[in-house]
Amino acid sequence: MKAELFNELLASAKEAVAIKNGEINAARITTVVLPDVKAIRTTAHLKQDEFAQVVGVSPSLVQAWEQHKRTPTGSSLKLLRVIEKHPDMLNVFRTA
Repeated sequence: MKAELFNELLASAKEAVAIKNGEINAARITTVVLPDVKAIRTTAHLKQDEFAQVVGVSPSLVQAWEQHKRTPTGSSLKLLRVIEKHPDMLNVFRTA
């Protein structure tokens, strides 16, 4: 590894430690807010197994999402975000 590249890496590591210790502020903070699966399902007046069928996953996965044991990802996350913003889309997915 070239010395210049190593020095940049070392400086980045020191900066990360300083941010963690509160000595400096991060230049950018990214926050990801996950959809509240239980609230979405409750608003739709669906049981876990009904909601699972509409979303296309297993009821145990819906239960795990609601208990925060698993995190929705990929297409499931995108679908949940759509349903969260447009609850009427559940009717479209039910007939599909």
